[in-house]
Amino acid sequence: MPSPSKKPAEVEVMSIIALVGNKGGAGKTTLAVNLAAGLARQESVAVIDADPQGSALQWRAICADASAPPVSVAEADLQRQANTLLQDYHCVVIDCPPSVHAPQTGAVLGFGDLALIPVQPSPMDLWASVHIEQSIEEAHKLNPSLRTLLVINQLEPRTTLSRLVRDALREIAFPVADTAVRRRAVYRTSALQGKSVFDMGRRGADAAAEIDQLIQEVNTA
Repeated sequence: MPSPSKKPAEVEVMSIIALVGNKGGAGKTTLAVNLAAGLARQESVAVIDADPQGSALQWRAICADASAPPVSVAEADLQRQANTLLQDYHCVVIDCPPSVHAPQTGAVLGFGDLALIPVQPSPMDLWASVHIEQSIEEAHKLNPSLRTLLVINQLEPRTTLSRLVRDALREIAFPVADTAVRRRAVYRTSALQGKSVFDMGRRGADAAAEIDQLIQEVNTA
């Protein structure tokens, strides 16, 4: 696996990536900040925290690395805010509220380039994904270029449910990333320290490698 200390080969980065979910606890914000940190090793990245919990903002507040991606609170006009940031950054990652019915989520789906949807291998997450499918179909009417990618998050490979989740996700009309993000303690540990897995040295090497692999898929979705 590639070392997180090595900069990955440059790829074309999508401009606006939205992390979308329909229930809390899916690891959406954790994935958002680590995705942003990984992308920032290739291009300049900014994060918009549109989740009312403000976890991405809290992470950035305790982050001691001045070069980490900046995080700003969502403004009323998210499209204008994102476009303003794109004048100075190559990519904007938006952490949406944990509901597809939230106005901010609907707004972002109307102008974003990619909706990245983390799904845990659990019945509740799979059922919630059905509602996301309906919302994405509605968003396509206004934003036909919107791309969508499901990513299995917090995977525990040895469990029966984790082995079956890919088959279940095939019932949803969206592509599923080949890269699955595993349940690893380093994701929680790094967040508590205001770091990404790329800052955790050997402890974060496997996690950083899977985020890099996911980034490759994100940019070819």
